[in-house]
Amino acid sequence: MDGQGRFIRIDDPADPRIAEFTAMRDRDLAGRGDRFIAEGRVVLQALVDAQAGDARFVLEKILLLENRVEGTGDLLDHVEPGCPVYVAGRDVLDAAVGFAMHRGILAVGRHVPPASFDAFLSRLPDRALLVAACGISNHDNIGGIFRNAGVFGADGVVLDSSCCDPLYRKAIRVSVGAALRVPFCRAGSIAEMVRSLTLNGFEVIGLSPQGSQTLSAFEPGRRVALLAGTEGEGLPADILERLTTLRIEQAPGMDSLNVATASGIALWQAACRMGRV
Repeated sequence: MDGQGRFIRIDDPADPRIAEFTAMRDRDLAGRGDRFIAEGRVVLQALVDAQAGDARFVLEKILLLENRVEGTGDLLDHVEPGCPVYVAGRDVLDAAVGFAMHRGILAVGRHVPPASFDAFLSRLPDRALLVAACGISNHDNIGGIFRNAGVFGADGVVLDSSCCDPLYRKAIRVSVGAALRVPFCRAGSIAEMVRSLTLNGFEVIGLSPQGSQTLSAFEPGRRVALLAGTEGEGLPADILERLTTLRIEQAPGMDSLNVATASGIALWQAACRMGRV
């Protein structure tokens, strides 16, 4: 340890104290349950802020490249004293993680999910804006949706059971930490999600290139959930038949927008009309 007892030196990449960081690519593919890896200063800052702001996240341990220690002092000042901070040289860290592109700042966090989807919805304000994602399996798109939700002041993101994990390392990185700042909850199937949102007073708006109304003419109510489906197939036809549907006007000749881009445009429109931005 250092003279102040803050840093714990690691000289063996197989040290069991940093086992969560070893072979990170393989472990990401296998999933980590409610635990996840935060990578880079911006994401670690988001995790530290999230832990301080509410009980949704727990910061369990940090692993730093030795030449990044000096530049993280201000950030570590806000880390709970009981959280271990491990430090290693380049060779040890690269060998443990399994690749060199790790930014030299890593942490293990744990997500504490809401007790239920209804409990999540009950904590939202009377005027609320959500993104509801269905069947999104691409981590870049999930990360982009969370980034958009954070930028445009959404109150949360809800995910059906078929969406990929927003706390996958790449999704967090693409979101620029927004996956740790924007509240989220899983909600079962798409039909169950729409049903619960409706019962909780949300106007569920289906985003579709074949939408019956134009986004530019959309006037949101007090509680709005923008429903976005997977690229290609989009939202199921039986779901769209029951919803107000919006299309984003676009030049002829192209099929549709990327789902993360479409969610950003729709969020901007709704946020502007609701006085969020």
